[in-house]
Amino acid sequence: MELFKVPPRWLFLKVTTDDGIVGWGEPIVEGRADTVRMAVEEMSEYLIGKEAAHIEDLWQVLYRGGFYRGGPVLMSAISGIDQALWDIKGKHLGVPIYELLGGPVRDKMRVYAWIGGDKPAEVAAGAREKIAQGYTALKMNGTADMEWIDSAQKVEEAVARLASVREAVGSAVGIGVDLHGRVHKGMAKIIMKEMEPFKPLFIEEPVLPENNEALLEISRHSSIPIATGERMFTRWDFKSLLASGAVDIVQPDVSHTGGIWELRKIASMAEAYDVAVAPHCPLGPITLASSLQVDFCTPNAFIQEQSLGIHYNQGSDLLDYLVDPGVFKYQDGFVPRLTAPGLGIEIDEAKVREMAAIGHNWRNPVWRNADGSVTEW
Repeated sequence: MELFKVPPRWLFLKVTTDDGIVGWGEPIVEGRADTVRMAVEEMSEYLIGKEAAHIEDLWQVLYRGGFYRGGPVLMSAISGIDQALWDIKGKHLGVPIYELLGGPVRDKMRVYAWIGGDKPAEVAAGAREKIAQGYTALKMNGTADMEWIDSAQKVEEAVARLASVREAVGSAVGIGVDLHGRVHKGMAKIIMKEMEPFKPLFIEEPVLPENNEALLEISRHSSIPIATGERMFTRWDFKSLLASGAVDIVQPDVSHTGGIWELRKIASMAEAYDVAVAPHCPLGPITLASSLQVDFCTPNAFIQEQSLGIHYNQGSDLLDYLVDPGVFKYQDGFVPRLTAPGLGIEIDEAKVREMAAIGHNWRNPVWRNADGSVTEW
């Protein structure tokens, strides 16, 4: 098992079996790459010498055998290991991973693109650019920093940004609005109500996941679909959320929530509650390929996040690490079904080793309010 910390903010895992099959995974908590790296190295003490095909049993041991369980670090470590083991199994059997999870339910998967900018004119221009590239759905940050209870001006600015994008792209394009957990319950109700006339595709993380009990009340104030889940781990975290009836879309991240098999289990739970799935993925090519493998065999997966050109990726992007970048060729806002064995991608190992020599020390910014108090990024 080898680990590579590569720009812009990723950690790649290479697992090689004794018969020479290589599997790749992406175990990463953004801003905590070294911490997750150590967790993977600790877990490797158990894994070396075990049967790579016994994915469920290995997952159970890694999750339950350490007594303390869950959380971003341990689950991200397990996630990357799980991805690599599924990659190995698919390559060993000569089939894509989705063929081992029931087979495909679609020929292509819809994706959305991020747009940035703080002023309405900037986001509108970014939206027009992405639509010209063929995307049919976009996502944007809904607000900048927000106080617990904030001004009408900030609400108006947030709504104006959304309004400018809707005017620029028309009603046929989906617009996801990410509140990023920056907004507390009192403001979330106001912002969602004010954004309703512009018909967002969904509002993401209107409150932090530790305040998920507020989602039911928030949902009663707005008809906009509510999405959350990128900072939730395993099916047990999603259990009470789904049972509450307060969420319309879950967004587990295949590199945080427990891996490919755990993402598929969460999606099945969501299907039973008539809830859609849109896997979170602002990460690298291994996370995207892993997400797509689940999307292609999951009936209630309706759209896929992807990080090509996202503002985090300056200087290095997800296609840079692929032998054949064409596997992620976006056509009219969709990715064609991957057909190669395992994850369906071939990692450029020479490029990975070259960039690992550079590494990274990415950290998310710390934001403060006007009075100096810390606020959510």
